[in-house]
Amino acid sequence: MFQLHDRLAADTVILGKMKLCLLLLSRCATFPWLILVPMRPDVREIYELDREDYIQLVDEIASVSKLLQRETNCDKINIAALGNQVPQLHVHIIARFQDDAAWPQPIWCYPEMQFQKPFFLSTEIARLKRQFANLPDFQAAIGEV
Repeated sequence: MFQLHDRLAADTVILGKMKLCLLLLSRCATFPWLILVPMRPDVREIYELDREDYIQLVDEIASVSKLLQRETNCDKINIAALGNQVPQLHVHIIARFQDDAAWPQPIWCYPEMQFQKPFFLSTEIARLKRQFANLPDFQAAIGEV
Protein backbone atom coordinates (compact mmCIF):
# COMPACT_ATOMS: atom_id res chain seq x y z
CA MET A 1 0.00 0.00 0.00
CA PHE A 2 1.28 3.48 -0.90
CA GLN A 3 2.25 5.80 1.92
CA LEU A 4 3.95 9.19 1.59
CA HIS A 5 7.45 9.23 3.09
CA ASP A 6 7.60 11.05 6.44
CA ARG A 7 10.17 13.59 5.21
CA LEU A 8 8.05 14.55 2.21
CA ALA A 9 4.98 14.80 4.43
CA ALA A 10 6.82 17.12 6.83
CA ASP A 11 8.33 19.37 4.15
CA THR A 12 5.28 19.77 1.89
CA VAL A 13 1.55 20.34 1.64
CA ILE A 14 -0.58 17.99 -0.46
CA LEU A 15 -2.34 19.97 -3.18
CA GLY A 16 -4.12 16.94 -4.63
CA LYS A 17 -3.89 13.83 -6.73
CA MET A 18 -3.37 13.29 -10.40
CA LYS A 19 -3.88 9.99 -12.20
CA LEU A 20 -0.52 8.60 -11.00
CA CYS A 21 0.99 11.11 -8.61
CA LEU A 22 0.36 13.06 -5.48
CA LEU A 23 1.02 16.73 -6.19
CA LEU A 24 2.84 18.45 -3.35
CA LEU A 25 3.79 22.06 -2.67
CA SER A 26 7.12 22.54 -0.93
CA ARG A 27 6.99 24.65 2.22
CA CYS A 28 10.12 26.39 0.88
CA ALA A 29 9.39 30.09 0.45
CA THR A 30 12.62 30.78 -1.42
CA PHE A 31 11.66 29.07 -4.70
CA PRO A 32 8.33 28.11 -6.36
CA TRP A 33 8.65 24.34 -5.91
CA LEU A 34 6.27 21.49 -6.63
CA ILE A 35 6.86 17.76 -6.18
CA LEU A 36 5.20 14.80 -7.89
CA VAL A 37 5.18 11.46 -6.06
CA PRO A 38 3.98 8.41 -7.98
CA MET A 39 1.48 6.58 -5.76
CA ARG A 40 3.22 3.24 -6.12
CA PRO A 41 4.62 1.44 -3.07
CA ASP A 42 8.30 0.56 -2.86
CA VAL A 43 9.35 2.44 -6.01
CA ARG A 44 12.69 4.26 -5.73
CA GLU A 45 13.68 4.89 -9.35
CA ILE A 46 11.85 6.03 -12.49
CA TYR A 47 12.96 2.92 -14.38
CA GLU A 48 11.13 0.75 -11.83
CA LEU A 49 7.77 2.03 -13.09
CA ASP A 50 5.97 -0.08 -15.65
CA ARG A 51 5.69 1.42 -19.13
CA GLU A 52 2.19 2.82 -18.62
CA ASP A 53 3.16 4.51 -15.32
CA TYR A 54 6.39 5.81 -16.85
CA ILE A 55 4.49 7.48 -19.69
CA GLN A 56 1.92 8.85 -17.24
CA LEU A 57 4.69 10.28 -15.04
CA VAL A 58 6.27 12.06 -18.00
CA ASP A 59 2.86 13.46 -18.97
CA GLU A 60 2.23 14.69 -15.42
CA ILE A 61 5.70 16.25 -15.21
CA ALA A 62 5.00 18.10 -18.48
CA SER A 63 1.56 19.28 -17.35
CA VAL A 64 2.77 20.53 -13.98
CA SER A 65 5.86 22.14 -15.52
CA LYS A 66 3.81 24.03 -18.10
CA LEU A 67 1.41 25.29 -15.46
CA LEU A 68 4.24 26.37 -13.15
CA GLN A 69 5.95 28.15 -16.06
CA ARG A 70 2.71 29.95 -16.94
CA GLU A 71 1.99 30.89 -13.31
CA THR A 72 5.45 32.20 -12.49
CA ASN A 73 6.77 33.35 -15.87
CA CYS A 74 10.11 31.89 -14.76
CA ASP A 75 13.27 31.77 -16.85
CA LYS A 76 13.81 28.02 -16.39
CA ILE A 77 12.05 24.96 -14.99
CA ASN A 78 14.35 22.57 -13.12
CA ILE A 79 13.20 18.95 -12.98
CA ALA A 80 15.03 16.46 -10.76
CA ALA A 81 14.52 13.02 -9.25
CA LEU A 82 17.41 12.74 -6.80
CA GLY A 83 16.28 10.59 -3.88
CA ASN A 84 19.55 10.80 -1.97
CA GLN A 85 17.82 11.67 1.29
CA VAL A 86 14.30 10.35 0.60
CA PRO A 87 14.28 6.88 -0.99
CA GLN A 88 10.68 7.15 -2.25
CA LEU A 89 10.50 8.14 -5.93
CA HIS A 90 9.60 11.83 -6.20
CA VAL A 91 10.19 14.44 -8.87
CA HIS A 92 11.03 18.05 -8.01
CA ILE A 93 9.68 20.72 -10.38
CA ILE A 94 11.16 24.10 -9.50
CA ALA A 95 10.67 27.50 -11.12
CA ARG A 96 13.97 29.34 -11.47
CA PHE A 97 14.71 32.97 -12.23
CA GLN A 98 17.96 34.54 -13.38
CA ASP A 99 17.72 36.89 -10.40
CA ASP A 100 16.83 34.27 -7.76
CA ALA A 101 19.04 33.80 -4.71
CA ALA A 102 20.80 30.67 -6.00
CA TRP A 103 21.04 31.33 -9.75
CA PRO A 104 22.73 29.72 -11.65
CA GLN A 105 23.57 27.03 -9.08
CA PRO A 106 21.17 24.21 -8.13
CA ILE A 107 18.89 25.18 -5.28
CA TRP A 108 20.47 22.53 -3.07
CA CYS A 109 23.64 24.66 -3.03
CA TYR A 110 21.73 27.56 -1.44
CA PRO A 111 22.00 27.25 2.36
CA GLU A 112 19.50 29.97 3.32
CA MET A 113 16.18 28.46 2.23
CA GLN A 114 13.24 29.78 4.22
CA PHE A 115 10.24 27.58 5.02
CA GLN A 116 6.68 28.83 5.40
CA LYS A 117 4.25 28.00 8.15
CA PRO A 118 0.83 26.68 7.07
CA PHE A 119 -0.87 30.02 7.76
CA PHE A 120 1.26 31.73 5.11
CA LEU A 121 0.70 28.96 2.59
CA SER A 122 -3.11 29.03 2.63
CA THR A 123 -3.57 31.69 -0.06
CA GLU A 124 -0.97 30.11 -2.34
CA ILE A 125 -2.54 26.67 -1.89
CA ALA A 126 -6.02 27.91 -2.78
CA ARG A 127 -4.70 29.71 -5.87
CA LEU A 128 -2.72 26.67 -7.07
CA LYS A 129 -5.65 24.30 -6.52
CA ARG A 130 -7.79 26.53 -8.74
CA GLN A 131 -5.12 26.49 -11.44
CA PHE A 132 -4.54 22.73 -11.26
CA ALA A 133 -8.28 22.06 -11.40
CA ASN A 134 -7.95 22.57 -15.16
CA LEU A 135 -5.49 19.68 -15.53
CA PRO A 136 -6.81 16.27 -16.59
CA ASP A 137 -7.43 13.86 -13.70
CA PHE A 138 -6.53 16.38 -10.98
CA GLN A 139 -8.45 16.06 -7.70
CA ALA A 140 -7.73 18.76 -5.12
CA ALA A 141 -6.95 17.67 -1.60
CA ILE A 142 -9.67 18.55 0.87
CA GLY A 143 -9.05 19.81 4.38
CA GLU A 144 -6.82 22.14 6.29
CA VAL A 145 -3.16 22.76 5.60
